[in-house]
Amino acid sequence: MSPARPPEGARTAAEGGGVSKPRRSFDVICMGRAAVDLYGEQIGGRLEDMQTFRKYLGGSPANTAVGVARLGLKPAMLTRVGDEHNGRFVRETLAAEGVDVSHVRTDPKRLTALVFLGIQDKNTFPLVFYRDNCADMAIAAEDFDGDFIAKAHGLLISGTHLSQPQTYAACRRAMALARERGTRVVLDIDYRPVLWGLTSPGLGEQRFVPSDQVSAHLQTVVAECDLIVGTEEEIHIAGGSENTLAALRRLRELSAATLVVKRGPMGCVVFEGAIPGDIEQGLRGPGFPVEVFNVLGAGDAFMAGFLRGWLRNEPLASCCAWANACGALVVSRHGCAPAMASWDELQRFIAQGSPTRRLREDAQLEHFHRVTTRTRHWGELVVLAFDHRVQLEEIAARHGAGDERIRQFKQLIADGARQGAAGRAGAGVILDGRFGEDVLPTVTGRGLWIARPVELPGSRPLAFEAGDELALRMREWPAEHVAKCLVSYHPLDEAAMRAAQVARMHQLQAACIATGHELLLEVIPPRDLGRDAGTLAAALQQIYQAGIRPDWWKLPPGDSDAEWEQLSAVIQRNDPHCRGVLVLGLEASEDVLERSFRIAAPHPICRGFAVGRSIFAEAAAQWFAGGMSDAEVVDDIALRYRRLIARWDEARAGLGESLASVF
Repeated sequence: MSPARPPEGARTAAEGGGVSKPRRSFDVICMGRAAVDLYGEQIGGRLEDMQTFRKYLGGSPANTAVGVARLGLKPAMLTRVGDEHNGRFVRETLAAEGVDVSHVRTDPKRLTALVFLGIQDKNTFPLVFYRDNCADMAIAAEDFDGDFIAKAHGLLISGTHLSQPQTYAACRRAMALARERGTRVVLDIDYRPVLWGLTSPGLGEQRFVPSDQVSAHLQTVVAECDLIVGTEEEIHIAGGSENTLAALRRLRELSAATLVVKRGPMGCVVFEGAIPGDIEQGLRGPGFPVEVFNVLGAGDAFMAGFLRGWLRNEPLASCCAWANACGALVVSRHGCAPAMASWDELQRFIAQGSPTRRLREDAQLEHFHRVTTRTRHWGELVVLAFDHRVQLEEIAARHGAGDERIRQFKQLIADGARQGAAGRAGAGVILDGRFGEDVLPTVTGRGLWIARPVELPGSRPLAFEAGDELALRMREWPAEHVAKCLVSYHPLDEAAMRAAQVARMHQLQAACIATGHELLLEVIPPRDLGRDAGTLAAALQQIYQAGIRPDWWKLPPGDSDAEWEQLSAVIQRNDPHCRGVLVLGLEASEDVLERSFRIAAPHPICRGFAVGRSIFAEAAAQWFAGGMSDAEVVDDIALRYRRLIARWDEARAGLGESLASVF
């Protein structure tokens, strides 16, 4: 039988059924669990001994929704979340990943579910579910209608939501509507005995407990499914037998669905028709030889990979290969949803593999994962940089002012930035945590692009304000903050200087990866070594060759098209997923900046500007001297910032069509 067969009674108007063929705007609707996963960061210990946790999106259907979105499909989520911070986190994370959240209902009475998870050893992955009367277990039939279900090619049901009467009724209603509207039904057996009340709450990691009642209950829905996926243990519970072939035969008696058995490192086996006498006689999809780091989430990744092919009617062999590869990638990483592969990453892994079975130690693959799964997307940036510390300390000292006056002035710049940007997309700031500590919370979480400096001002070779505690300090940052680092670097530096600089940049890059922050590297060649049209390109090439791949570059303006073409070629050759270059100001006049904008604007690698003293230097001099009021400073900075944005926009004008494919 074909996996593409329409359900009974789902004839379209073209087939004479008298029902208008629905417009399918979604590939799949994922119905069920959506939670917050709190993953212990300490590896190799009991969950009791975990001290710090990483917060991720969780819940099997939500993980799969992220997985299929990263693989290029358009999913929608059908669930409930609480009217609180965790609920907003779940909704925002799904939306950022490209999942439709129009049917993520906010439940005013219940909290979003939580799960605590740990990695104790290669066979032990403790987890504790906090799901008592949680929001997603309140999904009801009134949360959706037939028109919504009809928008999708597939409906994914999670077995956990068959465990309670209300959610069971909601799932059955959704399945019935799917059958009526020609939407294919997928069952992820997703058996968690603790969520069926078969174990104590402290045994959340237990994967199998036999239960005739659960088996009979699951068997009430399998006839309505087009695809059923589970591990061997899950096939056992659904089929009511601990003999895999016997369980498969029972499911075949009840359902014409395509049956998929997940077998971990052995891959999977698929059965479209009658069950043969040997499980090896099914369609086998070989596994990938990788070291298992974390099994949690692998099944959700498998489902995402399989659906990427199955919903597009690809050959089952391709579905299996994609599913097994997705599972292999996720078992090698920390977390579930954030570990899901992108389509480009999946194809790269299948084509090239990895030189190590410990995939998390494959720097090339992990870099490719990070850059192809970014969720914050910026077309171009217009950034007001006021992370200056030494310069403002010098101005303040000339007028007998202390640090508190510098902090006050930083707040005025921030007010001017907000006023000047006037809600413009791509507006941003670069602001330090020393004098801008009180300002940073006022700009965070408001749609601005935000970067923070980490370098010790004036250091050469590079040093950090936080010293060797850089990573610890960056763990305190909100996730959206970008690490900005100015390095005084020249391709003609002596070998010892270059080695010292590179070592520090490696330290910074490792800190960014470990803490989940993007990196902006600002490169300014020291004046005493000179600079020609090839200096910056040569500097970037050396940094790339050393293994440093920042998300952003911040560079002095190129003086010619030829210089920009060299920079573009270096970046494209070494890291085509680089976000791009921001032009810095170097306290130039607006006329000089306008000229540099016009040279830079035609080059797609240039994504905007990050300018500071050109905007606020005059206001700083007058304000610290007592010649300008607070309100006048705000207005002056807003005017200059707005004017500079306009000059950038004018430089970009007329280039829209040529840059559209880039942005």
